[in-house]
Amino acid sequence: MELTDKQEFLNGIKKVVISEEELQGKIAEYGKLLSQEYEGKPLLLVSILKGAFMFLSDLNKNMTIPCEMGFMACKSYFESTDSSGDVKIVYDLAQDISRYNVVIVEDIIDTGRTLSKVVEMLKQRDPLSLKIITLLDKPDRRVVDIEADYTLFTIPDFFVIGYGLDYGEYYRNLPYIAEYNA
Repeated sequence: MELTDKQEFLNGIKKVVISEEELQGKIAEYGKLLSQEYEGKPLLLVSILKGAFMFLSDLNKNMTIPCEMGFMACKSYFESTDSSGDVKIVYDLAQDISRYNVVIVEDIIDTGRTLSKVVEMLKQRDPLSLKIITLLDKPDRRVVDIEADYTLFTIPDFFVIGYGLDYGEYYRNLPYIAEYNA
């Protein structure tokens, strides 16, 4: 996919689903909540790249306690609006997580396949605790039994872009969540 002009880019946005203000308000709320829950505990926030990087950044800005960040990259969409079911870990954590409380920071839980694989891998590394925070949950698409410990927004079954979420690597830069105009 290659977009060549601004109008073509904007034509991909069907409608705004969650505004920038709504996003930032919820993220501030959950940053405070996590700060209270993990105060005095070693905390590692693990972002699933690329989609969750904006969420992780803003969540971290709203936290008032020391914490570290780690990154993993997984791929399952391969320039489509449907998960292939084939989850590839393309970049793994560098940290030994056995001395941390780990919170996986996820952009969206859709089928659950990607997150399930990540959780399985991380549990084998014996973290002090392991929880999941997701910006978006799409329960109607779930094919794997997995739930987040913290969910900021639950959305219906349509493809979303913006705030780190993409279609063919485009639209990540939108400051809001929008339905993709397929």
